[in-house]
Amino acid sequence: MIQKDILVVLEEGPSPVAQPSKTWRVGTLHYTAGGLALLFCWLLWGDFAWSMRDRAMPPVVQLLFRRFGASDTLVGILFASLPAGIGLILGPVISYRSDRLRSRWGRRIPFLIFPTPFIVLSMAGIAISPWIGKELHRSLGFPALTADLATLICLSLFWSTFEISCVIANSVFGALINDVVPHSVIGRFFGLFRGFSLAAGILLTYGILGQVENHYVAICLGVGLLYGVGFTLMCLKVKEGEYPPPPAPVLPGNAGGFFRAVRIYFKDSLGRPYYLWFFVTTLLTGMAAGPFNLYALFYAKSIGMDLGLYFKCIAASYVVSLGLSYPLGVLVDRFHPLRVSLIVNALYALVMAWGILCVRDVASFTHVLLAHTILSGIYFTTSASLGQRILPRSKFAEIGSAGGALCNLAGMAMPPLLGYVLDCTRHHYAYVFHASLGFAVMGTIAGFIFYRKFLALGGPDHYLAPE
Repeated sequence: MIQKDILVVLEEGPSPVAQPSKTWRVGTLHYTAGGLALLFCWLLWGDFAWSMRDRAMPPVVQLLFRRFGASDTLVGILFASLPAGIGLILGPVISYRSDRLRSRWGRRIPFLIFPTPFIVLSMAGIAISPWIGKELHRSLGFPALTADLATLICLSLFWSTFEISCVIANSVFGALINDVVPHSVIGRFFGLFRGFSLAAGILLTYGILGQVENHYVAICLGVGLLYGVGFTLMCLKVKEGEYPPPPAPVLPGNAGGFFRAVRIYFKDSLGRPYYLWFFVTTLLTGMAAGPFNLYALFYAKSIGMDLGLYFKCIAASYVVSLGLSYPLGVLVDRFHPLRVSLIVNALYALVMAWGILCVRDVASFTHVLLAHTILSGIYFTTSASLGQRILPRSKFAEIGSAGGALCNLAGMAMPPLLGYVLDCTRHHYAYVFHASLGFAVMGTIAGFIFYRKFLALGGPDHYLAPE
């Protein structure tokens, strides 16, 4: 009997040893494949709601401002200079505080969930601004306060509230991703991130925004409700890990402590020429698409392009970009976002040169519009994880906010200046191609200089961020 049992064991062989399942780690957070998938789902759902908000509101409010008599200069101030100025003031403060906050909700989630109701309420206010403007004009009875002017004032107030609230959330959303997503898969994540953003763009531009002039109230209220529910759910479901204790507070409550904190901030963020070159590169390459994006809708209307066709072209380019989003994430993980994004920026410069030479009618504008949207989308996909791969994790939000502050300074100056030029030239929108080409060329040159400095610090395989 014993011999038979032994024989059976020998025939079956030794019991297989269970192989440990693969895990991913970032800080104190550990993920299995299922946990990582669940994290991605909640973050991507939040991004979808975020993208619906960001893609819906600018064209809605732009068209409302134009309907009620706003100039190109005013549009440049309210849509670019205003958020840039708000970001210049609030961005560094929120980022600095977020890096040092320790709460049971984490250090990022409180700054994301707090402004959400203000964003939703301001979107509702924008939707009913024309009605409020008419009522103010009727009830106050001031001859100088026309219904159009009263509406523009209401739109400006609600838009300002919207932008202030968005800047608070924008300052830390990328930092949350940096804290909870493992860096070994962050390029793939941002590829998916971009894909969900494009899906939101396709849904809006193909099916909704073509009717924006007649249905702006429903669009604002519907997207506001989606954002409020969707983004709040993401904040409640995504959990942050534990962080090391923050640096000791710097003599709180007196002027000496304040100025010492300011010195520390600028020393950490702008005290190294290496990071200055990084900021210059991202500033110029990031601004390349700005002039065209800001006035493309008005350009289309000035040459007689139907808004339905305009938004369908945008939707078609989003479909192409959606198909490329995940492969681009894989490409970035393999070859590094700095390399790939600089190549894309150089190609974008060629497209803007093409626009200067060739755009004469709706057909030629359509071709450049498609190329612009696809390439600028590819740039933002490939550069999305650039900050996470360049800046030190311990002070990511703080140092990153300095780059944001420089971008905001430039963003405050460029759009009103361009708007003024367009007003003086009686809305000759072809000049947006010249502005975008200039930024793209300068960005390529600055990027090449920064890339050489990046290689000196180890390059893609052995890079160590200076601290």
